[in-house]
Amino acid sequence: MSKSTQPIPPGQENLIPHLCCDPCGEAIEFYKKAFGAQELHRMLSPDGKKIMHAAMRFGNSFVFLADDFPEYCNGKSQSPKALKGTPVTFHQYVVDCDAAIQRALDAGATVLMPAYDMFWGDRYGVVTDPFGHNWALATHIKDLTPEEMQAGMMEMMKGAPAQ
Repeated sequence: MSKSTQPIPPGQENLIPHLCCDPCGEAIEFYKKAFGAQELHRMLSPDGKKIMHAAMRFGNSFVFLADDFPEYCNGKSQSPKALKGTPVTFHQYVVDCDAAIQRALDAGATVLMPAYDMFWGDRYGVVTDPFGHNWALATHIKDLTPEEMQAGMMEMMKGAPAQ
């Protein structure tokens, strides 16, 4: 490592999600259109047909992406489409939740949960991108104490069916 090389690249001090997207090139274009993300770079596989690694910036956050490569993962596909879902949701605060959801829909996302004013003080909704990843979009609309949030959750849960 040279004297100018830093062990943690500047601006990348935080956790960076790494998404498996099938196909990754289409996901990059979707994220640009739906969320205003900026592509920083991409590296193609030796045959030039798939993306081995790509980096994008979403506001001040980074996301790494790659195509699905089961041949490098003990023969197992890693994309949410192949797995038939994902337990992960990416959360992003935006100035206008409803407009952000509409932008994602216009780019090809589907609504998982329409935007609602939530008991914790956010207007909040969730979309699923065409590659199977969930994105929660929220606008903070009201400051609440933990006690107020707890009371709001209890009130909301009164009508919820028991599982």
